[in-house]
Amino acid sequence: MTYKPISDYGVIGDMHSAALVSKGGSIDWLCFPRFDSPSVFAAILDYERGGRFAIQPPGDYRFSQTYLDDTNILVTSFQTDEGRASVTDFMPVAEDITVSEHEVIRVVRCESGRVALECLFQPRLDYGRAATRLTAAAQGVLARNGSGSLSLASAVSFRVEDGTARAAFSLRAGESAAFVLRWDEDNPRPLADYDIHGKLGSTEAYWRTVAGDWRYQGRWADAVKRSGLALHQLLYAPTGAICAAITTSLPEKLSSDRNWDYRYCWLRDAALTLDVFHRLGYTADTSPFMSWLGSSFLDSPDGVQTLYGIGRETEIQEYVLDHLEGYRGSRPVRVGNAAAKQFQLDIYGEVLLSFASYYRAGGHIDDALWRLTETLVEAAVNNWRLPDHGIWEVRAEPRHFVYSKLMCWVAVDRGIRLAKALGRPADVQRWQQARRAIREDILANAWSERAGAFGQSYGSDVLDASLLFMPIVGFLSAKDPRMESTIMRIQQELSVNGLVRRYLPWQVDDGLGSDEGTFTMCTLWLVGCLIQLGRLEEAQRLFERVISLSNHVDLFSEMVDAESGEFLGNYPQAFTHIALIHTTRNLDRALRQAELGRVSAR
Repeated sequence: MTYKPISDYGVIGDMHSAALVSKGGSIDWLCFPRFDSPSVFAAILDYERGGRFAIQPPGDYRFSQTYLDDTNILVTSFQTDEGRASVTDFMPVAEDITVSEHEVIRVVRCESGRVALECLFQPRLDYGRAATRLTAAAQGVLARNGSGSLSLASAVSFRVEDGTARAAFSLRAGESAAFVLRWDEDNPRPLADYDIHGKLGSTEAYWRTVAGDWRYQGRWADAVKRSGLALHQLLYAPTGAICAAITTSLPEKLSSDRNWDYRYCWLRDAALTLDVFHRLGYTADTSPFMSWLGSSFLDSPDGVQTLYGIGRETEIQEYVLDHLEGYRGSRPVRVGNAAAKQFQLDIYGEVLLSFASYYRAGGHIDDALWRLTETLVEAAVNNWRLPDHGIWEVRAEPRHFVYSKLMCWVAVDRGIRLAKALGRPADVQRWQQARRAIREDILANAWSERAGAFGQSYGSDVLDASLLFMPIVGFLSAKDPRMESTIMRIQQELSVNGLVRRYLPWQVDDGLGSDEGTFTMCTLWLVGCLIQLGRLEEAQRLFERVISLSNHVDLFSEMVDAESGEFLGNYPQAFTHIALIHTTRNLDRALRQAELGRVSAR
């Protein structure tokens, strides 16, 4: 047996935690009780020691996997020579989404004929750092170590040996078997106590309500809806925080050390996620996070961090799990993220982008949110001249990254717009002066004659795909000669098989030096720039190329190997799904306008 491709996995979740389920029916990643808790299954990070929970036929079989329509309920189907069976996997969503019983429910059903199945239950609590003890119980299996307990309830009989529970059973057409995995339960109970079918029905209804609330009827609507549902699974319901991804340490290049823990709430990622929710008219579940932002310690510029724990924690330590070999041997496996202590100027702009779209979507900018708006604008005004670590969080000396300056301009610009729209008292004249100064500084210091493009940082000839954001936020028109040249140079120099890299790592001191894959969000930003340039046929071809790179359940990771198309980086990736939704809307609008123009010209 070998590691599965990252793209082989579907995702289930309940907005408290989430699991990766392979096309072959194995849960190879799950943390309980929160996204950022230690794993109970981590085979994706160590095939031998990580642990898994697999249900599949023995011998040869064919398999497929899909979501129930408009839900995050996953169905894996198996076809053998004797019959066909399915496994329906979900994490129940409670009526009050801020609470959870921390369950995974797996319902196996024989659709036709007779199917023999095997179940392997091999939990490794606390990242497998200490032995997990398994004991058979009357109604299933109980797993324990010093960090907690995990129960598996089932009517199927298990044999426990050497830290692994195994069961073999068979089903005939119409028969089913259920398995209920539950965190922090001392003893599995009879299946009737868990209300499996009631929870399945209410969970299905919840996700379909969410899917129905997305206001988008244009081209590629299914991709937009699936991206919205994927983003919703990254929401931590008790606080409204949004994870960048549900995994840690999936490599940005095999055998590199570019392995990071994304199970935290980056203000940048969260703000851009909120922004896309608002643009689609969806504010129902963004309000808690907006309220937290408005009422938190962020009232002080000194309190603004790059990222937070999903429970609003400010202390996040980074360390390495040396006992895990990493995905396909790609060490290190990291927990925590030292970027929490970095200085990153761009977050001011991204947060205020989300405030502006929240207001346009009908959200209320109350006194607390306005105070935060002023705080962030003032922070941008006071700090924009400083060097920082940038959007890519380089682990080297800070420098004057152009994207960071750009987003300070965005922060001031959106603050001015909000002040005028809301009629709030503000020192708008001083803000306008600052906005003009930032713009002039960027235009004077970011342009590289040698590169024929805006550089990654002041005085640099290095190209950086983050500068594709300039026309997207309205700093410069894509048709400005300097911007158009930058777009073309990025397309020429940073593209591999049409897919865009962030930058060329060997040209940049980012503290790492190793290579990486292409960054899907940046490819979508290029599509957005091509739209603004009026190159719609080219934009559509590239966009459809990106869409074709999604996996069997229409999910994306952070990066892609441009040669093989294989997923790289943490998964599913908020950044990618955010950019996909934005780009879809913009491309659809541009295509419709072009069609109307052709109709009018006849």
